[in-house]
Amino acid sequence: MTIRKQATLAGVVIFGALGDVALSRGMKSVGALSLSNWTEVVSALFTPWVGAGIILLLAFFASYLAALSFADLTYVLPATAVGYILMALLAKFFLHENISAWRWAGIALIALGVGFVTRGPAKTERTRGVECAEPPLVGGGR
Repeated sequence: MTIRKQATLAGVVIFGALGDVALSRGMKSVGALSLSNWTEVVSALFTPWVGAGIILLLAFFASYLAALSFADLTYVLPATAVGYILMALLAKFFLHENISAWRWAGIALIALGVGFVTRGPAKTERTRGVECAEPPLVGGGR
């Protein structure tokens, strides 16, 4: 895998973790919202931390799309799950959240699973001349 592809996967991990943490920080400062009062929801979008979180998650989405263009979903999603480790560390040290031993154990299992996934190929090789079958139509439509 090239450096560019590795950087794209790293972007998914970093932008996703930072975006989630920024959103959490921003929403804790905004407080509880109700969809019945939509003006509060809209005003929350324009607070600095929530806005930064949205921008970072847009960068995450762009990186995620790029990663899916060169690797299978079954590779990208588990490989980028290492972001849970980064998110937990950021939540502990930046948001001062208490993370139980059970959560750390779950995060360790995720890291172990990421190790298994990254040992395999990133892209499924198709046999030449074999086309993918189209999924059946639901409801008998054309």
